Amino acid sequence: MGTFSSFDISASGIYAQRVRMDAVANNIANAETTRTPEGGPYKRQHVTFRAAYEDALGNQVTNGGVRVDGVTSDGATRSVNMPGHPDADANGNVQMPDINVVEEMVDMISATRAYEANVTALNATKSMINEAIGIGKA
Repeated sequence: MGTFSSFDISASGIYAQRVRMDAVANNIANAETTRTPEGGPYKRQHVTFRAAYEDALGNQVTNGGVRVDGVTSDGATRSVNMPGHPDADANGNVQMPDINVVEEMVDMISATRAYEANVTALNATKSMINEAIGIGKA
């Protein structure tokens, strides 16, 4: 594996975790959203990843890091009795997104730690390159 492959792998991990953090932030921000432009309550977003076997130019590589496979939404809802709510049905029930904010915070912490680990790996690679250049100058 070449030095620049290490940069590509770390960069792909950083990007993937940023997308994951964005999805989690959307979920937390919309945990109580009962009405969306598409109609109905907000749908929880979930990011899926896959191993990447090509670089940014589309060339096949053997160790390409990770790619965002997609951001999917599940339609899970929970019914809450809130008779005065404008979106309540005839029985006073409101369909709310089935989002557990505590679980989302755990996902956010996990994504943040993974992001930080990729930044650390990127910085370690950069440091090794600088040391190698220093050896060549001596």
